[in-house]
Amino acid sequence: QVQLVELGGGLVQAGGSLRLSCVAYGRFFSKYAMGWFRQAPGKEREFVASISWSGGMTDYADSVKGRFTISRDNAKKMIYLQMNSLKPEDTAVYYCATRSDTYTYDQSSAEYNYNYWGQGTQVTVSS
Repeated sequence: QVQLVELGGGLVQAGGSLRLSCVAYGRFFSKYAMGWFRQAPGKEREFVASISWSGGMTDYADSVKGRFTISRDNAKKMIYLQMNSLKPEDTAVYYCATRSDTYTYDQSSAEYNYNYWGQGTQVTVSS
């Protein structure tokens, strides 16, 4: 059984920064790629960023490239999402997720490749 817990959401003004964290319990964390997704009110959940099991490969949605940075600390079983230059359209519930297959990174923007999800953390960006 795997449990993911997101931390760090909140309210921030446009142009500000937030850092989200996600801690994983109960799995060989270092074998799995991880991802961040988000869901805005009235919209479908969408891919934000992903990181390979070693941290050597990352991928970002076009909407966050250059503003967000994903990273991980395998010793602490944590991943992070540093969000800078936040915009009102970044307002959403942010979820971390872990892939279902070990040492695999292809198609890491696709939700169906992730089998465990956190409960989500709200990020609100005011204009």
